[in-house]
Amino acid sequence: MATTLKPAATRAVPSLRWWIGGILFASTVINYLDRQTLSLLAPYLKIEYGWTNTDYANIVIAFRVAYSIGQTVFGRMMDRVGTRRGLTLTVAWYSLVSIATSLARGLYSFAGFRFMLGAGESANWPAATKAVSEWFPKHERGLATALFDSGSSIGGAIAPFIILPIYFRWGWRPAFAIPGLLGFMWLIGWRWIYHPPEVHPRITQAELRMITADKAESNSQPVSKERTHWSNLLKLPQTWGTMIAKTFTDPVWFFVTDWFPIFLVAKGIELRSGLIAVWVPFIAADLGNFFAGGISGYLIRRGWTLGAARKALVIFGGIGVTLLIPTIFTTNLYLITALFAIATFSYASFTTIANVLPSDLYNSDSVASVLVLLLVRNTRATQEGLVRRI
Repeated sequence: MATTLKPAATRAVPSLRWWIGGILFASTVINYLDRQTLSLLAPYLKIEYGWTNTDYANIVIAFRVAYSIGQTVFGRMMDRVGTRRGLTLTVAWYSLVSIATSLARGLYSFAGFRFMLGAGESANWPAATKAVSEWFPKHERGLATALFDSGSSIGGAIAPFIILPIYFRWGWRPAFAIPGLLGFMWLIGWRWIYHPPEVHPRITQAELRMITADKAESNSQPVSKERTHWSNLLKLPQTWGTMIAKTFTDPVWFFVTDWFPIFLVAKGIELRSGLIAVWVPFIAADLGNFFAGGISGYLIRRGWTLGAARKALVIFGGIGVTLLIPTIFTTNLYLITALFAIATFSYASFTTIANVLPSDLYNSDSVASVLVLLLVRNTRATQEGLVRRI
């Protein structure tokens, strides 16, 4: 269905979609800054509260369980209430929870707060991917996804330089509360800048024409108008193949985000003297995000099919993460740092492409839901109108 082009606003913003990408990046930075607070303080909290590794694992599991449930729930919610309202509600929620964590008194209260934090933070990726599908043409989605997803790496990289000084000066309670305030500051910019492109008051006519033309081209392909049911998607072997692939690669990042400081301490490396090992793998992951997004777009411009360009980066990333294995056999700080950096670079390349696939395959009104399953190309599904041909 054709979209009526509205006159550009008097003070239109050139390349507004990249400002949208920038604020999604900032959301992801804050998301990870809040998330990394516990893992950075875990070696000290374990001593203060007498936690075992099993106790800490239970707190981490509470976050991951809520995160998994939240992605399922909030993916659907974003499709129903819209990106702007949905992300407003969830960022406000997890920012409030982050501040409230400073009131925790022990194992169970920490687990409860982390459960609530995981539920709220899980909405960031479905919402950001939906925003990318609304604002970016398909040849830019890989790079746009890399931009917002790189916020996780930047957030993880800067976290030790923010969290640890607060802890050493004022204790762990302000270290949880202060980062939580950033989310409320971010909401001011989000509410001001984000609207769908068709109704945005500051978009230029040229940019709106480009976006709507790309959507019209995508929508001209035979895709079912009815919302795809998960029961149909789960019948496809490619669905299970992609879910299994993510099952074996996501723990690489979970280990880095949840356990890496404890791993370093177990190797005899003190966090103050080993900060290079904490932040370098996150920077490497950031580079991996942009590498995958940029190379994928380059291959498409060179004539590669969309599917081939995406899959090449997936294979590269899957092989690279295996370099974590040699870290078992060394206590050398710089070798551990290098191996983790290569592995996180590779993982980020993989996950950038995995995150962009739903926006390649589906209309924007259902892309947040299907992100949870992360489908790849399937001939039978294409013929039945479940997915676009890539």
